[in-house]
Parts: sequence; C-alpha cells; structure tokens
Amino acid sequence: MKMFVFTLFLFNVTLGQVASDSIKKTTFQKVKPFIIPSALITFGVLGIESDGIKSLNAEISAEVKEHIDQKLTIDDFSQYLPAASVYGLNALGIKGKHNFKDRTIILGTSYLLLTSTVMPLKSITKVDRPDGSSNNSFPSGHTATAFAGAEFLWQEYKDVSVWYGISGYLVASGTGFFRMYNNRHWLTDVAAGAGIGIVSTKLAYLLHPYISKLFYKNENHKSSTMLLPFYNGKQGGFGFAMQF
Repeated sequence: MKMFVFTLFLFNVTLGQVASDSIKKTTFQKVKPFIIPSALITFGVLGIESDGIKSLNAEISAEVKEHIDQKLTIDDFSQYLPAASVYGLNALGIKGKHNFKDRTIILGTSYLLLTSTVMPLKSITKVDRPDGSSNNSFPSGHTATAFAGAEFLWQEYKDVSVWYGISGYLVASGTGFFRMYNNRHWLTDVAAGAGIGIVSTKLAYLLHPYISKLFYKNENHKSSTMLLPFYNGKQGGFGFAMQF
C-alpha cells in the first residue's frame, strides 16, 4: 500500500503543476485520459502485496511455460517500433501533429519521465523475476517503453488515421506479451509498465508548451541539438540528436 501511495503521489504532483497553468476544464475531462493507465498502475502496485494477484501471476506464468517451448527476443526490438514509426511515417511524407523538433522534445520528455519512474521502482520494490535471474522485475521497462511509444504514435497520427494509433498499441501489447512469454515478467509488471508508459507520454504532451520555451529562445538559430534519455529494460542512458 505504501508503494501505491508513492506512485499516485509521483504523478499527482506533476498533474497539479500542469493543471494550475492550463485552460480551465471540468475535473472529469482532465482526469479521463488518465483513468485506464492509472488503473493499470494500481493493479500492478497492488500485485506486489496481494496474495490473490500473486497467485494469478503464477498461474499465467506456469501456463506460458507449459505451452511455449522456446524464447523469442522480438520484444527487445518491438519496444522501440511504435516511437520509430512516427519518424518513419514523417519520412514517407505523412505529416503528424508536430514537426521534428517538437515531437523529439515530447518523446525525450516522455522517456525522461518514464526512466525516472521505472528505475527507482525497480530498485525499491525488488520483485523477483519469474525466471529467477534478478530482483528488478517490477515494473516492465520494455513494456513501459513500448506503450510510451504507442501513445506517442497515437497522439501524432490519430487525426490522420486512428489505425496508426491502434497498430502502435497492438505492437506495444505484443511487447508486453513477449515479456511474459520469455518468462521475464509477471502480468502485474507488464500492466504497471503499460500504465507508466502511457502516463509518461500524456504528461509529456501536457508539459510541452512549457518545456518547448527552453528550446525556442533563439528562433533564428537553424540547428538544434538535444539529449534523449532511453531505457531498454536493463540499462538507462542518453542518446544524442541533432537537426540542421
């Protein structure tokens, strides 16, 4: 229960800061986009202590191991596919909601929020992985990355075609499935990772009007550089991006 309070506090603080400066809306309208991801996070957090949910985790893990004979590592790559698709579609001439610079700032913000949430939770919760290889199972970093990218794809291209967003969420769901398929995560790890990924990107879009001001101080400067945080389930770090 302490972890539940900690997680909700982490997101509520950020949401409160955004809401104070945003256009007035009804409470439900502001909260509605976060209901499903918050439910996923809550389910995952409750699973840390709940014997009933732990039993469900074990049953699903046992079922997977019984009917699947070999592991596939597609999830190591599919976690990045939804986000990469945004840049791929734009390269093909299918324009999304934002230009290269703005969408990269948004994605970088999302990954920063994601990494600063996933990595501390892994260290604090110390949940054993199903295969017993380590005790940093909760939450799933691969799944968080995949769903952050899926929400990114949805936000950028939902007005062009909802099928772009749907396909991104299908890939993200497949990534989560393969994390369990490969006996690397429990259902609760995947659920929490999905929720964290979605919330991270939603918050990145809400924060973008404020964060973008830091990158647009000199409008006449034609080139831009930035550091992009990343997390691959095992390691976190930064990548370098430049636009001329």
